[in-house]
Parts: sequence; structure tokens; C-alpha cells
Amino acid sequence: MPVPLIQRLYARNNMLTELINHLVYEWIGMDAESKFAGAVHFFLYDTVKIFLLLAGMIFVIGVLRTWLPEHKLKQWMSRGGLWGNLVAALFGAITPFCSCSSIPIFISLLRAGVPLGVTFSFLITSPIINEYLVVLMAGSFGVPITVAYVGSGLFIGTVAGALLGKMRLEKHLEQDIIHAADGENGITEYTFGGRLLYGRNEAISVIKQIWIWVLVGVGIGAFIHNYVPQEMIHSLMEKTGIFSVPIATTLGVPMYGSCAAIVPIAVVLFQKGIPIGTALAFMMAMAALSLPEAIMLRRTMNLKLIGIYFGITTLAIIFTGYLLNALANYL
Repeated sequence: MPVPLIQRLYARNNMLTELINHLVYEWIGMDAESKFAGAVHFFLYDTVKIFLLLAGMIFVIGVLRTWLPEHKLKQWMSRGGLWGNLVAALFGAITPFCSCSSIPIFISLLRAGVPLGVTFSFLITSPIINEYLVVLMAGSFGVPITVAYVGSGLFIGTVAGALLGKMRLEKHLEQDIIHAADGENGITEYTFGGRLLYGRNEAISVIKQIWIWVLVGVGIGAFIHNYVPQEMIHSLMEKTGIFSVPIATTLGVPMYGSCAAIVPIAVVLFQKGIPIGTALAFMMAMAALSLPEAIMLRRTMNLKLIGIYFGITTLAIIFTGYLLNALANYL
């Protein structure tokens, strides 16, 4: 009888743990009781695990995307009501991009005539949800919390995009962006080998863009995990109280990193006593909004529209953080 997938994944995690144990405590000879050794172990284990998941999942999604015509997606996203926003949010959820990497697709959708509010739904959801984040979260937080996070991300993208669309903000776009470019709607035919090559190139391209942020994120997580006392975290939470969610969101907004990089940070914050909604609000804010993204968006829109976009998305994340905290006992 074949071993269930979850058991095989668990066995491979144990193998990786044993390998890192041998490397850190036997081959290098570090003291297993020291905080520094614990931080090194955390860093190596999470780095290897994340890069393996990144390479595998981005390759698979890249291959699948060669069967999904871009012009069809644009037709579906241009439909009226919340449908277009939901389709754009779902499309964002299956694209493995950070907040900055999503901007080129955001621009191409605008040039194809997709409504501004719908394109914002994609831009918001794409960095918040993606396939490798779901795998990492399921392994770290469990399935119920992961489902709640994915649902919250789709809600934020759909509703915030719809609100931005109702505000009729197209006048704040740079004029050359809203004019369609010739030749953008072509269809590419792939052989099977070409699809595999596309998936491989996609994985290499995305990893090249985010590898440094993965290392930085895991490094921060390793430091917090081994050096930040739980008592200090609890003290901070007691001082901020009901304001913990907006404070966590505000702290996350200016920071930049891929979702894969910040999952370890959110996990450690949760383990140190931060409520789940607060930890996930910090992760959402760090993923969806960042200073580098604002700088890149200045090419497509004026500062007023950037401020409105950041403001509405931040409020939606804060609301979601409070909601997840309220539902924490049911997750």
C-alpha cells in the first residue's frame, strides 16, 4: 500500500532535520545548548526547505501557465461587478510574484484595457497568496489557519480592488500606461519540451529575484527564534493591547520581502506569543505593500493614487487581522 503524501513529506522533513543536525552539531561541532548554534540550525534548515519548495512549486506552476492563454484571462477580468475582481484575485493567487515582481503584469493588464480596480485586485493578491506560501503555511501553521489566510487574502484583494474601482481614479494614471501596446495579445504555442523549459526558466528567474530576501527573512526569523525573549514579546503585546494589529501592520508596510521569506518570521512571532491575526497582518502588510513597490508604481501613477492604494489596502489588512484574532479559537 503506498505511503500517503503527507507521511512522505513528514519523513522527508525528518531526513532534512537529521542532516542539519549532523552538519551543525557533529561536522561543525557547535554546542547544541548555545543560542547561536540554534540560530544557525534554524537558518540552515529553513533556507534549504524554502528553496526546495520554491524551485519545485514555481516550476510546476510555470508549466501549467503555458496552457492558460493570457488573452482569455484578460477577457474574464474585464467582466462587470465583483466577478472581474474575483478572477483577478484568483489569478494573483496562482502567480509566484512578490509585490515588485507583480507590477509588470499589472501594467500589461492596464494596457490591455482591464479596469483599474480589477488590476488592483491582482496587484494586491499576487504577493499575499501564492502556491509555495500555501505549502509553507500549511506545514508551519496547519491547514485551518492556512485556509483562513487564503480566504482573507482573496477577500482583501477582491473588496479593496472593487472599492478602488468605484472611486474612478483613472485620471491619476500616467497617460502612456493606459494606451495599449501593439502586439501584446499574441498567443505562444509550446511543445512539451518548451513547457518544461519555460517552467525551469520561470523557477530560475523568480529565485534569482528573491533569493536574497529569503536569506534575510530566514535570518531575521532565526534571530527572533533564539535571541528575542518571549517575555519581551508578551510585554510589548500587553503595552499595545487592542492596537497590536495596526502597529504590526504599520511596521510591515515599509518592509520588503517575498512571502516565502516572511513566513518564518510570522511563525516565530506566533510561537513567541503574538496573536495569530496580528502575526498574519504583519505578514500580509510586508508582502502586499513596500517602499520599493511604491517607488516602482510611481512610473505608472501619481503619488495621490499610490497613497489611496496603500491606505485602503492597509485598512483592509487591519480589519482582517482583527477578524482572525476574533476567530482564533476556531482555527
